[in-house]
Amino acid sequence: MKATFKSFHTLMLLLPIFFSNPVQGQDWPNLQQFRDDNTALSPPAADEDRVVFMGNSITIGWLHQMPSFFEGKPYINRGIGGQTTPQMLLRFRQDVIALKPKVVVILAGTNDIAGNTGPMTLEQILDNLVSMAQLARANGIEPVLSSVLPAFDYPWRPGLKPNEKIPRLNAMIREYAAQEGLVYLDYFSAMADHRNGLDKTLATDEVHPTPKGYQMMAPLAEAAIAEALEKYRGRQE
Repeated sequence: MKATFKSFHTLMLLLPIFFSNPVQGQDWPNLQQFRDDNTALSPPAADEDRVVFMGNSITIGWLHQMPSFFEGKPYINRGIGGQTTPQMLLRFRQDVIALKPKVVVILAGTNDIAGNTGPMTLEQILDNLVSMAQLARANGIEPVLSSVLPAFDYPWRPGLKPNEKIPRLNAMIREYAAQEGLVYLDYFSAMADHRNGLDKTLATDEVHPTPKGYQMMAPLAEAAIAEALEKYRGRQE
């Protein structure tokens, strides 16, 4: 009886710690980031080829480094800096599916390799990308799976050898896309230097593209979107 009372007393002492822990109330996938923007967004017009870009800082970076890419187009940017694939998967319904696009361009994986939200295997990264692609297809959206951009090393977490891991992950993404008949957007082959990294003119920190980097990416993205829209229309016939 004394032991039980002691355990209960200890629990009561710990409860304030449990409930005051900021992690308990944390918006881990950042569902609030685009909530108001999503609510304010009108449904797509009947002839609108809406495209959502889902990703991390490299995706949101379009708006900072090359905003003209989005101007006058039915493109919606839903990139959040630092995010990993499990975070994107959790917000995929509200930030992609609910917006009713015809195509979603998914660019993710480098922050997983960097361990931003903890250790991740390449297989686990691919699993999350597969889940996003499957969710898209199940809701009538054509997914474009992008290669992870080259990175020789991460300035915020050096020594993880992304120049070796990224090519392996990209090969896995490419193989899955081929098996499922999905569009594979290959940024890596066009941008990688001899180190499997990014030249300083394409990314001063070797991770985030410069305007020149996005200028190289733009026609590749447009071609992939056009191919995905053809697949979308083919499924409507």
